[in-house]
Amino acid sequence: MSTTADSNQIISDVKDYYGKVLKSSDDLKTPVCCTRPLNMSKNIKDALSQIHEEVQNRYYGCGLCIPTCLEGAKVLDLGSGAGRDCYLLSKLVGENGHVTGLDMTEEQLEVARKYKDYHSKLFGHKASNVDFLFGYIEKLTEAGIKENFFDLIVSNCVVNLSPDKKTVLEEAFRALKEGGELYFSDVYASRPVPEDLRQNKVLWGECLSGALTWKDLVNFSKEVGFSAPRLVSVAPIDITNPEIVKLVGDMKFISVTCRVFKLPAKKEEAGEVIYEGTVTDHPDSLNIDISSTFKASCPTSVDSTMATILKSSRYADDFTFNTSGPSEAKKSCQPKRLDCTMDPFVYLETNPVASGCGPKSSDKCC
Repeated sequence: MSTTADSNQIISDVKDYYGKVLKSSDDLKTPVCCTRPLNMSKNIKDALSQIHEEVQNRYYGCGLCIPTCLEGAKVLDLGSGAGRDCYLLSKLVGENGHVTGLDMTEEQLEVARKYKDYHSKLFGHKASNVDFLFGYIEKLTEAGIKENFFDLIVSNCVVNLSPDKKTVLEEAFRALKEGGELYFSDVYASRPVPEDLRQNKVLWGECLSGALTWKDLVNFSKEVGFSAPRLVSVAPIDITNPEIVKLVGDMKFISVTCRVFKLPAKKEEAGEVIYEGTVTDHPDSLNIDISSTFKASCPTSVDSTMATILKSSRYADDFTFNTSGPSEAKKSCQPKRLDCTMDPFVYLETNPVASGCGPKSSDKCC
């Protein structure tokens, strides 16, 4: 366990790496924080094409942290950096929603704040619906973040940079409304990262030294009060830098997007739900995780946890809940049954996918 002095040094080193060492994604030594998100909806693609070039160039994420059903939502981005995801979310939540970005790196915040008016005018908003705050993801209250306030918290390859990840989850839990969720992408290791690598400043900055195992995340989430982490997407990370390969040896790393919910104490009963086809960009079906795709107008059986997620969250108005007993649900309406909380390394063994990290055909990130 890190001491306070160790933790402070790690935070200082990470601030220096992202504030002074990295000037663009070209400066990264591994593809961990340089992703090619797959399966983006049209709205997300359109919004992404409108983000200012300087903001894009300072993006260091490891996944796509833009879930569905965002209109009017209040969103907090932990470790918002130069603001790419915040501005994407700004357009998607609309003028009735709001996005707060929190970061501990003044150099990144300076870039983010510079383009508030640029993006609000481009998106047709009367005023900016984005704020950027200086602060630490382990100390949200100190940064002025309200409790029980946000519908959604996102984070893109940042939780691994914290030396105290359980505290990050605790702070996120407090900031969320009941039914809210933490939807985040991060890097995970195939086994606990050894102490010598945890002392490597470059590997911390490259999101490797601070990587949890999946078991760590599952345990922390349960201890904090969140639902079990549900896999949304998984991609292997191909590390090719010879110096880094020599350091990490045969240890494997993956990029995972998952979601955890702050659910009410009283759970809903298992039953059936019908997706109404009302979520923007998803008229035919809605995907919640690797095991839960709801076809529009199809009665679908759900367990108690999924019933509680859907009824207590921002998805509630997009589903009809059957309380009068089971109907003759079509077999074609039932999603493929997988354990959506399984270890993502196990998932990849049976569901291999191409790496979503790194350049596609050049040395540039997306």
